[in-house]
Amino acid sequence: MNIRLALAVALLTTLPAIAQTPAKPTGTLIDFRVDVQRSVANDLGRATAYAEISGADAADVARRVNDAIAGGLATAKAQPGVTVKTGNSHTYPVYGKGGRNIESWRMRSEIVLESRDAAALSTLLGKLQTQLAVSQVGFVPAPETRRTAEDEAALEAITAFQAKAARYAAALKKPYRIRSMNIGGGTNMPQPMFRAAMMSAEAAPMPVEAGESNVTVSINGQIELGE
Repeated sequence: MNIRLALAVALLTTLPAIAQTPAKPTGTLIDFRVDVQRSVANDLGRATAYAEISGADAADVARRVNDAIAGGLATAKAQPGVTVKTGNSHTYPVYGKGGRNIESWRMRSEIVLESRDAAALSTLLGKLQTQLAVSQVGFVPAPETRRTAEDEAALEAITAFQAKAARYAAALKKPYRIRSMNIGGGTNMPQPMFRAAMMSAEAAPMPVEAGESNVTVSINGQIELGE
C-alpha cells in the first residue's frame, strides 16, 4: 500500500467517530459535494448456457437434459481460459386446461461460464450453440479491476474535496477545518445482452463486445469556517 492510499485509509477509518461525536460548531458551516467518475474496462465475461426439454415422461426428460448438460460441460472444460460450473436446475409439471391434470414435464438445467479472455469465451459459446442454448452474455469489471478503479477514484475525490474546501475558505478569507466526509460510490455496469435460444450447425464464434463501465465516487461533506 503506497503512502497516499495509506493516508486515505487512515482518514476514512476515523470519519465514523468524527461523524458520531462532532464538536459543537463555533463558525459558519458549509455543506457541499464532489463527484469523480472513471471508466473501467469490462474485463470479465459471463455467460449462461442451458438445456430445456419438455416431454410426457419425467425420467426421459431428465435423462435427455442431463446428457445435453454433460456434453456441454465436456466442451466447456476443453476450452482453455474459461471457468465453468453447473448452474440452476429446475423440473416442473406442465398442466393442461383447468390446471388439474399434468400433461407433460419440463426441465431446464444451466452451466455458468466466466472468462477474462473475451476471444476464448466467444469461441466456446460458438461451440456450445451446437449443443445448448445461450440465454445471456454480459461483461463486467473483474472484482480486482473494480476495486483498483474505486480506490483511485476515492483518492481523486478526497483531493477534489480538499481543493474545493480551500477555495470556499479563501473566498471568504477565513481558515477552515473539515467536520465530516461521507464517501460513497458504485459501478454503472451495462445490462447483460440477452439472446434467444438458438442452435447452429456450425461452431462459429459468437460476436461479443466487452466495452467499459463507469465507476463513480461521491463525497458529501461539511467544513467549518473559523472566525
